[in-house]
Amino acid sequence: MTWRATVLTLFPEMFPGPLGVSLAGRALASGLWALEARDIRDSATDRHRSVDDTPAGGGPGMVLRADVLAAAIDAVDAAADRPRLVMSPRGRPLTQARVAELAAGPGPLIVCGRFEGIDQRVIDARGLEEVSIGDYVLSGGEIAAMALIDACVRLLPGVMGKLESSTDESFSAGLLEYPQYTRPQTFEGRPIPEVLLSGDHGKVAAWRLGEAEALTKARRPDLWAARPAQTIRAKGESQKTPKNKTDG
Repeated sequence: MTWRATVLTLFPEMFPGPLGVSLAGRALASGLWALEARDIRDSATDRHRSVDDTPAGGGPGMVLRADVLAAAIDAVDAAADRPRLVMSPRGRPLTQARVAELAAGPGPLIVCGRFEGIDQRVIDARGLEEVSIGDYVLSGGEIAAMALIDACVRLLPGVMGKLESSTDESFSAGLLEYPQYTRPQTFEGRPIPEVLLSGDHGKVAAWRLGEAEALTKARRPDLWAARPAQTIRAKGESQKTPKNKTDG
């Protein structure tokens, strides 16, 4: 079954946008994944195609109506096992592990909010999972949805040239990725580290691990803090040896 992303938005013309070029675009054109952008306004019931109203309790801005958005969600012929997401700055942060889970499934239905937000009742009634791509606010969920989709698509079979490309990247092993180098051998007096030219794969792997660990410690102490317990467990398990019957 083809991995499919269905996006509910007030601006379907924004898609595929960046998803139509490069790796994602080539994969889309070749049928490795599918994209459907649906206009939420198609589910409006008045002649003005209204989708929002003033916030209950007062306040600035407008709120997406629960009845209109629920109708838009229900109009999608989506299997029950497809994740239902809504891009929201108050959502759970998107991680590479969650991206891998989404890429391994049938593909999500993604709601893109606008205005001051979405009526909470439709989030609850339709079981929408709130997802955030960072601690900042965008004008709407479309750009966030594109980021999520792109992260998933590049993990789909056949999209990336080498399987190893995704296994050594940032976050794949709980670490940031090590620095990369290529020709020329010297750039403005800065040479490629000698170990990378040594041909010794063991030394190269050790150097890359050390660099990844140093970068993670310096830039993402939250990621590094989550590693010691895992590392200690792994070392402890590797040091365990079966006790010989003659050892007493």
